[in-house]
Amino acid sequence: MQSLISGEDRKKKVYIENLGCAKNQVDAETMLGYLESDGWSRVDDAANAELVVVNTCSFIEAARKESIDAFFSLKARCPDAKVVMTGCLAQRYADSLAADLPEADGIFGNRDLTQVLPFVRSVLDGARPVRIPDHASQGHEFVERMDRLGYPGSSYVKISEGCNHTCAFCAIPGIRGPLVSRSMEDVLAETRSLISDGVREINLIAQDLASFGVDNGGKSRFCDLVESIAAVPGNFFVRLLYIYPDAYPRRLTDIIAASEGKILPYFDLPFQHAAVPVLRAMGRAGTPESYLALIDSIRSRIPQAVFRSTFMLGFPGENRAEFDVLLDFLKDARLDWVGSFIYSREEGTSAWDMRGETAHRKAVKQAALWQQELIALQEEITFTRLERFVGTVHDVLLEEKVEGEDLYIGRMYAQAPDVDGLTVVMGRDMVPGTMVKCGITRRNGLDLEAVPVSGRAQ
Repeated sequence: MQSLISGEDRKKKVYIENLGCAKNQVDAETMLGYLESDGWSRVDDAANAELVVVNTCSFIEAARKESIDAFFSLKARCPDAKVVMTGCLAQRYADSLAADLPEADGIFGNRDLTQVLPFVRSVLDGARPVRIPDHASQGHEFVERMDRLGYPGSSYVKISEGCNHTCAFCAIPGIRGPLVSRSMEDVLAETRSLISDGVREINLIAQDLASFGVDNGGKSRFCDLVESIAAVPGNFFVRLLYIYPDAYPRRLTDIIAASEGKILPYFDLPFQHAAVPVLRAMGRAGTPESYLALIDSIRSRIPQAVFRSTFMLGFPGENRAEFDVLLDFLKDARLDWVGSFIYSREEGTSAWDMRGETAHRKAVKQAALWQQELIALQEEITFTRLERFVGTVHDVLLEEKVEGEDLYIGRMYAQAPDVDGLTVVMGRDMVPGTMVKCGITRRNGLDLEAVPVSGRAQ
């Protein structure tokens, strides 16, 4: 359909379709920051844009399909715009995309976002550039972001790029490269800037938070970073998302316990499985006993701790007995939140050759049945875990108002953005992006219901 918006009205307007994880969201916001410095502004409707950016994901096959579908949908909707592909899919398959996707007006990888402005200028000149910088040229300096793509009052801060772990199933190191940590000073500068802008929730993210600084001297500086952020003045709190459990720094528990709520007692530990043969095949060093001991040690120090984890089903060689070990682990661990996904056979990973495509398709069907069993079990555990919040008082970060209702959607400390349940707050004249002290009145499925109260959160 021909756009009704004139070319002049669309000039220097950019629309971005962001797909994938929170790290991809930060990349999108960073690109927007560079574009703003060159006079661009973001629009919410692709039809109003001169430039359309599809920031893609390539973690598993389903994500790649979603990315390609999004590209063609936007290309059809915006025939007068320049439509480019960025992100992990562009980084991973640049050559094949350049050959097989002539509809793309440009392809831009994610290892050096400082090059986005020359890339865009080349796109506008009609050159159809393909720019996939190597990891050595990656820029890591804090860039003011003109727009945060999430809800008000909350922001992600990516403290490192890439990963040095060698998990057999994961293609991320091949896409994003080896670990490169930002400087502590740069992370602190970004944190201070966000707080001064009114952000109340700082979500630290990386492929593995605990690896921060390992590339600069061989020793993690993550605990030092967390302590430094906790010392920043301001009314805010910090959430730590994704810590590799085999390298969990025990000192971190004491730091969180001593922070008086500034560092949220929310532990995102991706165990991936519990059966030892499966863990070893994945390249993981843990055992169900070591993982349970870690959980127990944290709970003994921080009784209000909340745990999230992810688990993979259908990894090559997994059998019913090993899946039962995982179910038993979930019963013992009593995790608050669990995500699960089915193994995707990925080129470039050590698991690629563990079984052929025919055997893989059969295993995926079995894993899908197991996944339903796991979800049913964990749902009951999560329901029980949520009940402990009923009758307590907590700060709730409001995200948005429900249109036409005296209701607001928000989250309390036990609920991370995008992946966990929500808190529905009944009230009027409240402002999204602010914190409201609320009494939790009931559990409703995976969500909580609350009303504003006066007094101190607990």
